[in-house]
Amino acid sequence: MSDTVEDEKYIELNYKVIDNKTGDVLVTVDYPLGYVHGANDVMSEQVTKELYGKKVGDVIEVPIDTALLYGERDESLVFTDRIENVPEEYREVGMTIVMENEKGEPRNFIVTRFDDKTLTVDGNNPLCGREVTFMLEVLSIRDATEEEIEAGGPVDANPELNEILDRAK
Repeated sequence: MSDTVEDEKYIELNYKVIDNKTGDVLVTVDYPLGYVHGANDVMSEQVTKELYGKKVGDVIEVPIDTALLYGERDESLVFTDRIENVPEEYREVGMTIVMENEKGEPRNFIVTRFDDKTLTVDGNNPLCGREVTFMLEVLSIRDATEEEIEAGGPVDANPELNEILDRAK
């Protein structure tokens, strides 16, 4: 059994996303992210390539072009409204609000700012327009089961994990 990252291995990672300009940690995963290497696209292609051949305990740093992952920042997805038009439960920076367009398609907007008079939401991915580096640590490697290979990850995956991955992807 190989103890290196390769296709059809079940891998568990922790990762952080770091803003290259400020050094701030923008995203961190406090619990292991599990996936089957080469069987799904949970990680960007840049990250996947860098993980090949790594061992438990290895840490890699991969600069990511957020424009490739999320597209260019779209200022038309930033809205400011009067605070009295916004329900109390949404008046918190970081709160996610799901809105639908005219076709009924949902989109997540994040509250980025509010004061006594206004509240601003942004429909861009929070990493959009930033220069970032993904820092990943390999926590475990094992042979994936047939069921995991077919699913591309843990069979009993928590649906909330997929939401986190979509935001961080």
